[in-house]
Amino acid sequence: MSAQQQDYLAVSQQIEQLLVRQNLRGMASLKPHLRPGYILRAARLINQCRGTVLIGTGFPVLNTFETDGPVGAIGLYQLLKRLGAAPVLVCGDPLYSALKADYQCYQISVNQFDALPAIAEAALAQLKPQLVISIERPGFNAQQRYANMRGEDISARCASFDYFLTQAHCPTIGIGDGGNEIGMGNVYQQVSALNITPCVTQCDELIVADVSNWAAWGIAAMVSVLRGENLLPGAEPLTILQYLSAKGSVDGVTRLNTLTEDGLAHTEGQQLIDDLELLIK
Repeated sequence: MSAQQQDYLAVSQQIEQLLVRQNLRGMASLKPHLRPGYILRAARLINQCRGTVLIGTGFPVLNTFETDGPVGAIGLYQLLKRLGAAPVLVCGDPLYSALKADYQCYQISVNQFDALPAIAEAALAQLKPQLVISIERPGFNAQQRYANMRGEDISARCASFDYFLTQAHCPTIGIGDGGNEIGMGNVYQQVSALNITPCVTQCDELIVADVSNWAAWGIAAMVSVLRGENLLPGAEPLTILQYLSAKGSVDGVTRLNTLTEDGLAHTEGQQLIDDLELLIK
């Protein structure tokens, strides 16, 4: 390993630690079970993409969608556009209808449980992604159903994105903060010890964070290091939260339409971005 690669790995591990430093839902206990450098490997995948990148997001809460997931998905979308790639947000209603006027989106049907592998196969053949990312998307549990952090079955309000990863002919990244998200199948045994119904769906690179959105800023920081240019000034979580709030988003923890992520003030996410900027200077 060259000195530069060692430096990159050191920065990646510092970012990985920053992303779980509050350990709100046990993600710090999962981190040791992941091969170090996952932020670096994900950042390299994103940095080299110039074609289509699918970004699946949207966790249903009541009859709307939560702020955690879409904020980070939009952050990754903006980063990928800046890098010259062609990102597509993949989601079901009501999130799809909220975003489609402003972003390239691909709709997946809510409460669709028939022919899911065939649906994903057809979509992948049509879209031909170079990379598939899932950020805070419900993942199948052992019963092939979807459960929220309270253990409630939310399958009737979920669109299914699992097969987009498991059938993709390209690298896949999963991002989560609790254990029930797509990708957490990579650490199924460890997640089973947490107070959550674990997801079984796996991915190539799993990223854990205190808030899933925050992984997007960690990735942007690592891409900045790889490219030798600071891409974090474009990270504006408050602006994205305001945009989503106007579309009817709610906080996944409080279930209120507020400018918060998982019960945390937007300033917490901004603090992380500030700390990441200090790290990569």
